[in-house]
Amino acid sequence: PRMIMAGDTASPHNYELARRKAYTARTYRRPSLEWAERTAGDSEVAGQRMLADVIPLGGGVPIMIGDEPLGGVGVSGAVGGQPADQACAQAAVAAIADELQ
Repeated sequence: PRMIMAGDTASPHNYELARRKAYTARTYRRPSLEWAERTAGDSEVAGQRMLADVIPLGGGVPIMIGDEPLGGVGVSGAVGGQPADQACAQAAVAAIADELQ
């Protein structure tokens, strides 16, 4: 991790969930929610869920420069659950999009 921010009321598990969401997004070059949907159920790639550190939850967004992953943003614990986590992570990457060229 390069930067960690946590609210005063964050639960202890939020850091771990956020880190794994960012890792999943960076590793698979797609939002963690998209990866979770792609690997669900009887998908031929469902076995990817068994890899260490990946997590099939929304809230992770890759930071990309062109087609190359630079890193990932992971959010956990937003009011509103995974959809809010995902929106926060997307907003974070959108805020720096002009600098990723």
